[in-house]
Amino acid sequence: MKELLFEKKDFTPDDVSTVKALHLNNYPIVYILYNDNKKPSAYIGQTVQASRRLRNHLEDKRRKNLEHTILIGHERFNQSATYNIESNLINYFIADNHYQLQNVSQTRSRVTHNYYEKSFYNEELFQVIWEKLREEKIVNDTAENLRNKDIYKLSPYKELSPQQLDIKNEILNFCKEHIRKEGNHVIAIEGDAGTGKSVLLSSLFNTIQDLTKDASSTLYGTDNYLLVNHSEMLKTYKTIANSLPNLKKKSLMKPTPFINQKTKAEETADIVLIDEAHLLLTKEDAYNNFNYQNQLDEIIKRSKIAIVIFDPKQVLKIKSYWNDRLLEEITNQYNAKTVKLTDQMRMNANHEIIKWIDNFVSKDILSLPIEEDSVFELKFFEDADTFKAAIENKNKEVGLSRIVSTFDYLHKKDGKTYIVDEEGINLPWNSTQTNATWAENPNSIREVGSIYTVQGFDLNYVGVVLGPSVSYDEEKDKLTIDPLKYKDKGAFASRSDLSFQENQEIKEDIILNSINVLMKRGIHGLYIYATDLKLRKRLRQLKRGNDNERYPKLD
Repeated sequence: MKELLFEKKDFTPDDVSTVKALHLNNYPIVYILYNDNKKPSAYIGQTVQASRRLRNHLEDKRRKNLEHTILIGHERFNQSATYNIESNLINYFIADNHYQLQNVSQTRSRVTHNYYEKSFYNEELFQVIWEKLREEKIVNDTAENLRNKDIYKLSPYKELSPQQLDIKNEILNFCKEHIRKEGNHVIAIEGDAGTGKSVLLSSLFNTIQDLTKDASSTLYGTDNYLLVNHSEMLKTYKTIANSLPNLKKKSLMKPTPFINQKTKAEETADIVLIDEAHLLLTKEDAYNNFNYQNQLDEIIKRSKIAIVIFDPKQVLKIKSYWNDRLLEEITNQYNAKTVKLTDQMRMNANHEIIKWIDNFVSKDILSLPIEEDSVFELKFFEDADTFKAAIENKNKEVGLSRIVSTFDYLHKKDGKTYIVDEEGINLPWNSTQTNATWAENPNSIREVGSIYTVQGFDLNYVGVVLGPSVSYDEEKDKLTIDPLKYKDKGAFASRSDLSFQENQEIKEDIILNSINVLMKRGIHGLYIYATDLKLRKRLRQLKRGNDNERYPKLD
């Protein structure tokens, strides 16, 4: 590697006009402007004309509190590389959570693309840059640790796939076209677990909030909200808000407080984005202070534009039960538009492994894919100790590897310790953390996560415990689900507007949905341990394809 050029200066007219190194002026570079205030600020950019660009910043009143600059160059830099490194620095600075960035969304959206020697710039050289910044006490944590943080994975500045970018632009145009029109307008985003719904939503909301400060935009001055039902996810969004100029914590809310606040004030919001709308209530719930029949309907009524993220395969409670018909009944009232995310963004797994999981949560057990996936591990385990050791080893190797379980074991929020599978796994359920998300707590490697702890989040490797409610019918060669063994009684509170048979069928759907969510948490691997002996035996017998006699990896 040729030498990295790293030049620190004061951010003053005299210092800016004297850029010393050849490859720092009139060559592509990355730069950081920052201050050392009690609440420090920073701006990250890239340019091909360093002196001219920095002089422009000196004339910009938004940069008047910035005191120092760092210029980063390399003789092999090109504009694709500096653009890539600029994006990386923004994402890692957000994850490091030390500076409030002054960066706002740009008109050119960040989209994933390849270029010559991208891996060199994106991985090898960026690592050198980051370590140099740590050496200079500009940033704190290692790049490896930051990559495992949820605020990094949900950063609004993450590069989007072409499909995500197309949908983002479509929704922005929808908002601009409908914000001044009468009535309530709805656009729904549908996608399976791991298709990048939350990353898209984070990017979209940040751009919308930046446009509220742009006097030339039709969204200027609008009153917008991001509603998040999941407590762990709400923590992540609020932490991200610490690092960005136009994301405010008051605009990040849970659905019921939003409904009650707008009702009391007799106000209507402009644009409301709803993450995990499949968790919204579809009946009155006094416990959660919700006194209407359908949360989505009430949110839409209190919004000019509602942007709804939805996946019916992630419904986890009868009181939040959604199906296609119920969603259509609500959205048809408002002539809703629907867009779909179809590309798997989380799991580095081939199509055949995704197909195997999809069939499994439909109660069908297929042969394993003929070819092993070189970058994603699907493994079954015969005993609990080996299973636990495998996840612990992966956690030591790559971090963020955790055990999760179906809700087949007693778990209460009374401060007591409740054990998952005492005769096998013999680990406690997850403890509640106030600030950090569960998986980011190092001690959580010695706990078991529930569906409510990990829904919406990424793990590097996930170890899924299939509890007693999940068994196997040897005659039909299919999974069997026994809701009587499922311990999440709150999920099964029956509804008077549904028949007994409908309530029973929904219970089975909820358990299968939970398995689907748990199995799709892992980026690099899925390890499965079935507590039911018949199911464990059946998984042990699985072969790859019809003609290949090699058995899958068993431990």
